[in-house]
Amino acid sequence: MTYQNTLDFARQLDKKDPLKKYRDQFYIPQINGKPVIYFSGNSLGLQPKNVRAAIEQELLDWEKLATNAHFHGKNPWFHYHKFLTDATASIVGANTDEVVVMNSLTVNLHLMLVSFYRPTQNRYCIITENKPFPSDRYALESQVKYHGFTPEEAIIELMPEEGAHTLHTEDILKTIRSVGKELALVMIGGVNYYSGQAFDMEAIAKAAHEVGAVAGFDLAHAAGNLKMNLHDWNVDFAVWCTYKYLNSGPGGAAGAFVHEKHGSDPDIPRFAGWWGYDEEDRFLMKKGFKPMKGAAGWQLSNAPIFPMAVQKASLDIFEAAGMDAIVQKSQLLTGYLEYLFNEIKKEKDSFEIITPSDKNQRGCQLSLLFYKNGKEVYDKLTQAGVIADWREPSIIRVAPVPLYNTFEEVYRFGKMLKISI
Repeated sequence: MTYQNTLDFARQLDKKDPLKKYRDQFYIPQINGKPVIYFSGNSLGLQPKNVRAAIEQELLDWEKLATNAHFHGKNPWFHYHKFLTDATASIVGANTDEVVVMNSLTVNLHLMLVSFYRPTQNRYCIITENKPFPSDRYALESQVKYHGFTPEEAIIELMPEEGAHTLHTEDILKTIRSVGKELALVMIGGVNYYSGQAFDMEAIAKAAHEVGAVAGFDLAHAAGNLKMNLHDWNVDFAVWCTYKYLNSGPGGAAGAFVHEKHGSDPDIPRFAGWWGYDEEDRFLMKKGFKPMKGAAGWQLSNAPIFPMAVQKASLDIFEAAGMDAIVQKSQLLTGYLEYLFNEIKKEKDSFEIITPSDKNQRGCQLSLLFYKNGKEVYDKLTQAGVIADWREPSIIRVAPVPLYNTFEEVYRFGKMLKISI
Protein backbone atom coordinates (compact mmCIF):
# COMPACT_ATOMS: atom_id res chain seq x y z
CA MET A 1 0.00 0.00 0.00
CA THR A 2 1.12 3.55 -0.74
CA TYR A 3 0.58 5.53 2.46
CA GLN A 4 -0.29 9.22 2.62
CA ASN A 5 0.44 11.70 5.38
CA THR A 6 -3.06 13.16 5.50
CA LEU A 7 -5.98 13.00 7.90
CA ASP A 8 -8.36 12.14 5.05
CA PHE A 9 -6.23 9.10 4.11
CA ALA A 10 -6.24 7.85 7.71
CA ARG A 11 -10.00 8.27 7.97
CA GLN A 12 -10.52 6.39 4.72
CA LEU A 13 -8.53 3.47 6.13
CA ASP A 14 -10.66 3.53 9.28
CA LYS A 15 -13.82 3.58 7.19
CA LYS A 16 -12.70 0.42 5.36
CA ASP A 17 -11.40 -1.32 8.50
CA PRO A 18 -13.22 -4.66 8.97
CA LEU A 19 -12.33 -4.61 12.69
CA LYS A 20 -13.53 -1.07 13.41
CA LYS A 21 -16.54 -2.25 15.44
CA TYR A 22 -14.31 -3.81 18.09
CA ARG A 23 -13.00 -0.47 19.34
CA ASP A 24 -16.40 0.18 20.89
CA GLN A 25 -16.05 -3.04 22.88
CA PHE A 26 -13.24 -1.53 24.99
CA TYR A 27 -13.10 1.30 27.51
CA ILE A 28 -10.79 4.06 26.25
CA PRO A 29 -9.21 6.06 29.11
CA GLN A 30 -9.85 9.80 29.19
CA ILE A 31 -7.88 12.80 30.35
CA ASN A 32 -9.75 16.06 30.89
CA GLY A 33 -12.82 14.53 29.31
CA LYS A 34 -11.06 13.53 26.07
CA PRO A 35 -10.07 10.00 24.99
CA VAL A 36 -6.34 9.43 25.16
CA ILE A 37 -4.31 7.90 22.37
CA TYR A 38 -3.52 4.62 24.07
CA PHE A 39 -0.43 3.02 22.56
CA SER A 40 0.58 0.97 25.60
CA GLY A 41 -1.27 -2.28 25.00
CA ASN A 42 2.12 -4.00 25.04
CA SER A 43 2.23 -3.19 28.78
CA LEU A 44 -1.45 -3.50 29.77
CA GLY A 45 -4.36 -4.08 27.44
CA LEU A 46 -7.54 -2.05 27.75
CA GLN A 47 -10.58 -3.35 29.63
CA PRO A 48 -13.19 -5.08 27.46
CA LYS A 49 -16.69 -3.85 28.22
CA ASN A 50 -17.99 -7.40 28.63
CA VAL A 51 -15.71 -8.01 31.62
CA ARG A 52 -18.00 -6.60 34.29
CA ALA A 53 -20.87 -8.92 33.36
CA ALA A 54 -18.50 -11.89 33.25
CA ILE A 55 -17.28 -11.24 36.79
CA GLU A 56 -20.81 -10.52 38.00
CA GLN A 57 -21.89 -13.95 36.79
CA GLU A 58 -19.26 -15.67 38.91
CA LEU A 59 -20.03 -13.45 41.90
CA LEU A 60 -23.69 -14.38 41.53
CA ASP A 61 -22.88 -18.09 41.42
CA TRP A 62 -20.69 -17.68 44.50
CA GLU A 63 -23.51 -15.81 46.25
CA LYS A 64 -26.27 -18.27 45.32
CA LEU A 65 -24.45 -21.59 45.17
CA ALA A 66 -21.23 -21.21 47.18
CA THR A 67 -19.18 -24.40 46.87
CA ASN A 68 -21.84 -26.02 44.67
CA ALA A 69 -20.85 -23.59 41.93
CA HIS A 70 -17.85 -25.86 41.31
CA PHE A 71 -20.24 -28.26 39.59
CA HIS A 72 -23.59 -26.50 39.19
CA GLY A 73 -22.73 -22.90 38.32
CA LYS A 74 -23.42 -21.48 34.89
CA ASN A 75 -19.73 -21.99 34.15
CA PRO A 76 -18.77 -24.80 36.57
CA TRP A 77 -15.55 -23.88 38.34
CA PHE A 78 -14.25 -27.46 38.48
CA HIS A 79 -13.20 -27.36 34.85
CA TYR A 80 -13.26 -23.61 34.25
CA HIS A 81 -9.86 -23.65 32.54
CA LYS A 82 -11.44 -25.69 29.75
CA PHE A 83 -13.63 -22.72 28.80
CA LEU A 84 -10.43 -20.93 27.76
CA THR A 85 -8.56 -23.65 25.89
CA ASP A 86 -10.18 -23.49 22.45
CA ALA A 87 -9.58 -19.76 22.01
CA THR A 88 -6.13 -19.93 23.60
CA ALA A 89 -5.10 -22.80 21.34
CA SER A 90 -6.26 -20.84 18.31
CA ILE A 91 -4.24 -17.78 19.32
CA VAL A 92 -0.94 -19.65 19.70
CA GLY A 93 -1.49 -22.31 17.03
CA ALA A 94 -1.84 -25.37 19.24
CA ASN A 95 -4.02 -28.38 19.87
CA THR A 96 -6.48 -27.81 22.70
CA ASP A 97 -4.77 -30.27 25.05
CA GLU A 98 -1.44 -28.52 24.50
CA VAL A 99 -2.45 -25.31 26.30
CA VAL A 100 -3.62 -24.39 29.76
CA VAL A 101 -4.32 -21.15 31.61
CA MET A 102 -2.80 -21.12 35.09
CA ASN A 103 -0.60 -19.24 37.56
CA SER A 104 1.52 -16.29 36.43
CA LEU A 105 4.12 -16.15 33.67
CA THR A 106 7.26 -16.60 35.76
CA VAL A 107 5.69 -19.36 37.85
CA ASN A 108 4.86 -21.16 34.61
CA LEU A 109 8.37 -20.57 33.31
CA HIS A 110 9.88 -22.16 36.40
CA LEU A 111 7.51 -25.13 36.08
CA MET A 112 8.55 -25.60 32.47
CA LEU A 113 12.24 -25.30 33.32
CA VAL A 114 11.86 -28.03 35.92
CA SER A 115 10.66 -30.32 33.16
CA PHE A 116 12.71 -29.11 30.20
CA TYR A 117 16.00 -27.82 31.59
CA ARG A 118 17.65 -31.01 32.80
CA PRO A 119 21.36 -30.32 32.41
CA THR A 120 24.17 -32.83 32.56
CA GLN A 121 27.86 -32.26 33.19
CA ASN A 122 28.43 -32.00 29.44
CA ARG A 123 25.12 -30.50 28.22
CA TYR A 124 24.12 -27.55 30.40
CA CYS A 125 24.13 -24.32 28.36
CA ILE A 126 21.13 -22.06 27.80
CA ILE A 127 20.91 -19.62 24.89
CA THR A 128 18.80 -16.51 25.39
CA GLU A 129 18.47 -13.20 23.59
CA ASN A 130 20.22 -9.93 24.30
CA LYS A 131 18.21 -7.96 26.86
CA PRO A 132 15.57 -10.54 27.74
CA PHE A 133 12.87 -9.32 30.06
CA PRO A 134 14.49 -9.24 33.54
CA SER A 135 12.10 -11.81 35.01
CA ASP A 136 13.24 -14.33 32.39
CA ARG A 137 16.87 -13.57 33.12
CA TYR A 138 16.35 -14.04 36.86
CA ALA A 139 14.48 -17.30 36.31
CA LEU A 140 17.25 -18.68 34.12
CA GLU A 141 19.97 -17.54 36.52
CA SER A 142 18.27 -19.17 39.49
CA GLN A 143 17.69 -22.40 37.59
CA VAL A 144 21.31 -22.84 36.50
CA LYS A 145 22.47 -22.06 40.05
CA TYR A 146 20.05 -24.64 41.39
CA HIS A 147 21.72 -27.21 39.16
CA GLY A 148 25.19 -26.26 40.36
CA PHE A 149 26.32 -24.05 37.47
CA THR A 150 27.06 -20.33 37.33
CA PRO A 151 25.19 -17.99 34.98
CA GLU A 152 28.52 -16.94 33.51
CA GLU A 153 29.36 -20.46 32.37
CA ALA A 154 25.84 -21.69 31.51
CA ILE A 155 23.95 -18.73 29.99
CA ILE A 156 24.89 -17.57 26.53
CA GLU A 157 23.38 -14.22 25.58
CA LEU A 158 22.91 -13.54 21.87
CA MET A 159 24.49 -10.18 21.06
CA PRO A 160 23.74 -8.06 17.99
CA GLU A 161 26.48 -6.84 15.71
CA GLU A 162 28.36 -3.71 16.70
CA GLY A 163 26.07 -0.71 16.31
CA ALA A 164 22.97 -2.86 15.73
CA HIS A 165 19.98 -3.33 18.03
CA THR A 166 18.48 -6.55 16.71
CA LEU A 167 19.64 -10.05 15.87
CA HIS A 168 19.97 -11.82 12.52
CA THR A 169 18.25 -15.19 12.37
CA GLU A 170 21.28 -16.79 10.76
CA ASP A 171 23.48 -15.58 13.62
CA ILE A 172 21.10 -17.15 16.12
CA LEU A 173 21.16 -20.45 14.26
CA LYS A 174 24.95 -20.28 13.91
CA THR A 175 25.30 -19.84 17.68
CA ILE A 176 23.02 -22.82 18.32
CA ARG A 177 25.13 -24.98 16.03
CA SER A 178 28.40 -23.78 17.50
CA VAL A 179 27.36 -24.56 21.08
CA GLY A 180 26.13 -27.90 19.80
CA LYS A 181 26.44 -30.80 22.23
CA GLU A 182 26.81 -28.46 25.21
CA LEU A 183 23.43 -26.86 24.55
CA ALA A 184 20.55 -27.96 26.78
CA LEU A 185 17.98 -25.26 26.08
CA VAL A 186 17.15 -22.31 23.86
CA MET A 187 14.82 -19.98 25.79
CA ILE A 188 14.08 -16.60 24.26
CA GLY A 189 11.16 -14.24 23.84
CA GLY A 190 8.89 -14.67 20.84
CA VAL A 191 9.04 -10.86 20.62
CA ASN A 192 11.75 -8.98 22.49
CA TYR A 193 10.09 -6.53 24.89
CA TYR A 194 12.73 -3.81 24.35
CA SER A 195 13.36 -3.77 20.60
CA GLY A 196 10.06 -5.24 19.45
CA GLN A 197 11.88 -7.78 17.27
CA ALA A 198 9.93 -10.98 16.54
CA PHE A 199 12.07 -14.09 16.20
CA ASP A 200 11.76 -16.98 13.77
CA MET A 201 10.57 -19.51 16.31
CA GLU A 202 10.17 -22.31 13.78
CA ALA A 203 13.76 -22.04 12.55
CA ILE A 204 15.11 -21.68 16.09
CA ALA A 205 13.22 -24.75 17.33
CA LYS A 206 14.43 -26.81 14.38
CA ALA A 207 18.06 -25.79 14.93
CA ALA A 208 17.83 -26.55 18.65
CA HIS A 209 16.44 -30.01 18.00
CA GLU A 210 19.15 -30.74 15.43
CA VAL A 211 21.79 -30.44 18.14
CA GLY A 212 19.73 -32.32 20.71
CA ALA A 213 18.48 -29.33 22.70
CA VAL A 214 15.04 -28.15 23.82
CA ALA A 215 13.33 -25.02 22.46
CA GLY A 216 11.08 -22.85 24.64
CA PHE A 217 9.73 -19.32 24.27
CA ASP A 218 8.33 -16.51 26.39
CA LEU A 219 5.35 -15.22 24.41
CA ALA A 220 4.44 -12.31 26.70
CA HIS A 221 4.76 -9.88 23.77
CA ALA A 222 3.71 -12.38 21.09
CA ALA A 223 0.43 -13.91 22.30
CA GLY A 224 -2.43 -11.99 20.72
CA ASN A 225 0.09 -10.02 18.65
CA LEU A 226 1.62 -12.50 16.19
CA LYS A 227 0.20 -15.31 14.11
CA MET A 228 1.80 -18.44 15.56
CA ASN A 229 1.75 -22.19 14.96
CA LEU A 230 3.51 -23.63 17.99
CA HIS A 231 2.40 -27.20 17.33
CA ASP A 232 3.50 -27.28 13.70
CA TRP A 233 6.73 -25.46 14.57
CA ASN A 234 7.49 -28.31 16.98
CA VAL A 235 8.14 -25.92 19.87
CA ASP A 236 8.69 -27.87 23.08
CA PHE A 237 7.11 -25.39 25.50
CA ALA A 238 6.04 -21.78 25.79
CA VAL A 239 4.70 -19.47 28.48
CA TRP A 240 3.01 -16.09 28.36
CA CYS A 241 1.16 -13.52 30.43
CA THR A 242 -2.31 -12.43 29.30
CA TYR A 243 -2.61 -8.85 30.53
CA LYS A 244 -0.91 -7.26 27.53
CA TYR A 245 -2.39 -7.94 24.10
CA LEU A 246 -4.88 -10.46 25.55
CA ASN A 247 -6.49 -7.82 27.80
CA SER A 248 -7.06 -9.98 30.88
CA GLY A 249 -6.33 -7.26 33.43
CA PRO A 250 -3.38 -6.61 35.75
CA GLY A 251 -1.92 -9.86 37.04
CA GLY A 252 -4.28 -11.96 34.94
CA ALA A 253 -3.82 -15.72 34.87
CA ALA A 254 -1.02 -16.73 32.50
CA GLY A 255 -0.77 -19.38 29.79
CA ALA A 256 1.43 -22.35 29.03
CA PHE A 257 1.99 -24.59 26.02
CA VAL A 258 3.46 -28.07 26.14
CA HIS A 259 3.83 -29.94 22.86
CA GLU A 260 1.80 -33.13 22.72
CA LYS A 261 4.95 -35.25 22.40
CA HIS A 262 5.76 -34.22 25.97
CA GLY A 263 2.24 -33.79 27.31
CA SER A 264 1.41 -37.41 26.57
CA ASP A 265 4.37 -38.61 28.66
CA PRO A 266 3.22 -39.09 32.28
CA ASP A 267 6.77 -39.81 33.43
CA ILE A 268 8.34 -36.52 32.40
CA PRO A 269 9.81 -34.80 35.50
CA ARG A 270 7.65 -32.01 36.86
CA PHE A 271 6.58 -30.25 40.02
CA ALA A 272 3.12 -31.64 40.69
CA GLY A 273 -0.03 -30.26 42.29
CA TRP A 274 -3.43 -31.76 42.82
CA TRP A 275 -5.21 -29.82 40.07
CA GLY A 276 -2.85 -31.42 37.57
CA TYR A 277 -3.99 -34.85 38.74
CA ASP A 278 -6.29 -36.84 36.45
CA GLU A 279 -9.67 -35.21 37.02
CA GLU A 280 -11.51 -38.53 36.85
CA ASP A 281 -9.84 -39.62 40.11
CA ARG A 282 -8.77 -36.30 41.59
CA PHE A 283 -11.13 -36.39 44.55
CA LEU A 284 -10.12 -39.89 45.56
CA MET A 285 -7.05 -38.21 47.10
CA LYS A 286 -4.73 -41.12 46.31
CA LYS A 287 -0.98 -41.26 46.80
CA GLY A 288 1.15 -41.11 43.68
CA PHE A 289 0.72 -38.45 41.03
CA LYS A 290 -1.29 -39.37 37.93
CA PRO A 291 -1.19 -36.35 35.58
CA MET A 292 -3.88 -35.06 33.31
CA LYS A 293 -2.99 -35.54 29.68
CA GLY A 294 -1.40 -32.54 28.01
CA ALA A 295 -0.51 -29.15 29.42
CA ALA A 296 -3.25 -29.45 32.04
CA GLY A 297 -1.04 -31.97 33.83
CA TRP A 298 1.24 -29.10 34.88
CA GLN A 299 -1.52 -27.37 36.87
CA LEU A 300 -0.88 -26.95 40.58
CA SER A 301 -3.96 -25.42 42.17
CA ASN A 302 -7.60 -24.90 41.35
CA ALA A 303 -8.37 -22.05 39.00
CA PRO A 304 -8.54 -18.36 40.04
CA ILE A 305 -12.08 -17.95 38.74
CA PHE A 306 -12.42 -14.15 38.71
CA PRO A 307 -9.22 -13.48 36.69
CA MET A 308 -10.18 -16.29 34.36
CA ALA A 309 -13.63 -14.79 33.87
CA VAL A 310 -11.94 -11.59 32.71
CA GLN A 311 -9.77 -13.56 30.33
CA LYS A 312 -12.70 -15.51 28.95
CA ALA A 313 -14.49 -12.25 28.19
CA SER A 314 -11.50 -10.98 26.23
CA LEU A 315 -10.98 -14.28 24.44
CA ASP A 316 -14.58 -14.12 23.23
CA ILE A 317 -13.60 -10.97 21.33
CA PHE A 318 -10.52 -12.65 19.85
CA GLU A 319 -12.61 -15.58 18.69
CA ALA A 320 -15.06 -13.24 16.98
CA ALA A 321 -12.36 -11.16 15.30
CA GLY A 322 -9.94 -13.97 14.40
CA MET A 323 -6.15 -13.83 14.54
CA ASP A 324 -5.79 -13.64 10.76
CA ALA A 325 -7.80 -10.42 10.59
CA ILE A 326 -6.08 -9.03 13.70
CA VAL A 327 -2.60 -9.61 12.27
CA GLN A 328 -3.60 -8.26 8.85
CA LYS A 329 -4.78 -4.97 10.36
CA SER A 330 -1.79 -4.88 12.70
CA GLN A 331 0.65 -4.99 9.81
CA LEU A 332 -1.22 -2.21 8.02
CA LEU A 333 -1.55 -0.07 11.14
CA THR A 334 2.09 -0.49 12.21
CA GLY A 335 3.23 0.04 8.65
CA TYR A 336 1.41 3.37 8.61
CA LEU A 337 3.03 4.38 11.89
CA GLU A 338 6.46 3.45 10.52
CA TYR A 339 5.78 5.52 7.39
CA LEU A 340 4.90 8.57 9.46
CA PHE A 341 8.02 8.14 11.63
CA ASN A 342 10.16 8.06 8.50
CA GLU A 343 8.44 11.19 7.22
CA ILE A 344 9.33 12.97 10.46
CA LYS A 345 12.94 11.75 10.27
CA LYS A 346 13.34 13.47 6.91
CA GLU A 347 12.95 16.81 8.71
CA LYS A 348 14.07 15.97 12.25
CA ASP A 349 16.69 13.24 12.35
CA SER A 350 16.66 12.94 16.13
CA PHE A 351 15.71 9.27 16.54
CA GLU A 352 15.82 5.89 14.85
CA ILE A 353 13.41 2.96 14.75
CA ILE A 354 15.24 -0.01 16.24
CA THR A 355 12.41 -2.45 15.50
CA PRO A 356 12.91 -4.38 12.23
CA SER A 357 11.16 -2.91 9.19
CA ASP A 358 10.30 -6.42 7.93
CA LYS A 359 6.68 -7.04 8.96
CA ASN A 360 7.53 -10.70 9.56
CA GLN A 361 10.06 -9.71 12.22
CA ARG A 362 7.78 -7.59 14.37
CA GLY A 363 4.30 -7.29 15.80
CA CYS A 364 2.55 -3.98 16.43
CA GLN A 365 5.28 -2.43 18.61
CA LEU A 366 7.80 0.07 17.28
CA SER A 367 10.65 1.15 19.55
CA LEU A 368 12.16 4.59 18.99
CA LEU A 369 15.71 5.28 20.14
CA PHE A 370 16.23 9.01 20.71
CA TYR A 371 19.70 10.48 20.29
CA LYS A 372 18.94 13.16 22.88
CA ASN A 373 16.06 14.62 24.92
CA GLY A 374 13.98 11.46 24.59
CA LYS A 375 12.44 11.79 28.04
CA GLU A 376 11.42 15.37 27.29
CA VAL A 377 9.70 14.21 24.11
CA TYR A 378 7.94 11.46 26.03
CA ASP A 379 6.73 13.91 28.69
CA LYS A 380 5.37 16.26 26.02
CA LEU A 381 3.47 13.41 24.40
CA THR A 382 2.03 12.43 27.77
CA GLN A 383 0.88 15.98 28.40
CA ALA A 384 -0.75 15.99 24.97
CA GLY A 385 -2.90 12.96 25.88
CA VAL A 386 -0.78 10.03 24.69
CA ILE A 387 -0.15 6.95 26.82
CA ALA A 388 2.95 5.22 25.48
CA ASP A 389 5.91 3.66 27.31
CA TRP A 390 9.35 4.95 28.32
CA ARG A 391 12.29 2.60 28.78
CA GLU A 392 15.68 3.71 30.02
CA PRO A 393 17.96 4.99 28.78
CA SER A 394 16.31 6.52 25.69
CA ILE A 395 13.52 4.36 24.25
CA ILE A 396 9.87 5.22 23.62
CA ARG A 397 7.85 2.09 22.87
CA VAL A 398 4.69 2.63 20.83
CA ALA A 399 2.16 -0.13 20.17
CA PRO A 400 -1.00 0.55 18.11
CA VAL A 401 -3.25 -2.42 18.92
CA PRO A 402 -5.53 -3.47 16.04
CA LEU A 403 -8.57 -4.34 18.17
CA TYR A 404 -8.97 -0.83 19.58
CA ASN A 405 -6.57 1.63 17.92
CA THR A 406 -7.36 3.53 14.73
CA PHE A 407 -5.48 4.89 11.75
CA GLU A 408 -6.60 8.38 12.69
CA GLU A 409 -4.95 7.94 16.08
CA VAL A 410 -1.74 6.91 14.36
CA TYR A 411 -1.91 10.00 12.14
CA ARG A 412 -2.59 12.30 15.09
CA PHE A 413 0.24 10.72 17.06
CA GLY A 414 2.61 11.43 14.18
CA LYS A 415 1.63 15.09 14.29
CA MET A 416 2.12 15.22 18.07
CA LEU A 417 5.51 13.56 17.87
CA LYS A 418 6.74 15.99 15.23
CA ILE A 419 5.93 19.08 17.29
CA SER A 420 7.28 17.43 20.48
CA ILE A 421 10.79 16.92 19.10
